[in-house]
Amino acid sequence: MILIDSSLWYEYYEGSKYSFYVEKIIKNMGNVLVPTIIIVEIFKKLITVTNQDNALKFIAQMKKGEISDLDFDLSLIAAFWGKEYKLPLADSIIYATALKFNAEIYTLDKHFKGLKNVKYFEKLN
Repeated sequence: MILIDSSLWYEYYEGSKYSFYVEKIIKNMGNVLVPTIIIVEIFKKLITVTNQDNALKFIAQMKKGEISDLDFDLSLIAAFWGKEYKLPLADSIIYATALKFNAEIYTLDKHFKGLKNVKYFEKLN
């Protein structure tokens, strides 16, 4: 499975040069893991830069993936990894989710750089 981090989902929304990473992956949404925290992050960002209808249309494609809710056990694991690697809260949840499902995180977020199960792409300006 592949977990597309919020950083790449947003690049896909923007149609940036990094969006092709997402385009390839979402051809098979059954292989895409979507933690609910990423839905929160993307929806919040999109309702800031566009209207709610556009944001909901974009989020709808994410629902076609394998949705992972944050439950009690995953919360504890996320706290552990957050402390271990000094990850921000959302990133610790994303990382714990990826490990739980043995998914690879595709990201532009430097917090994940060098961690197991991560495919980090350097963002060039």
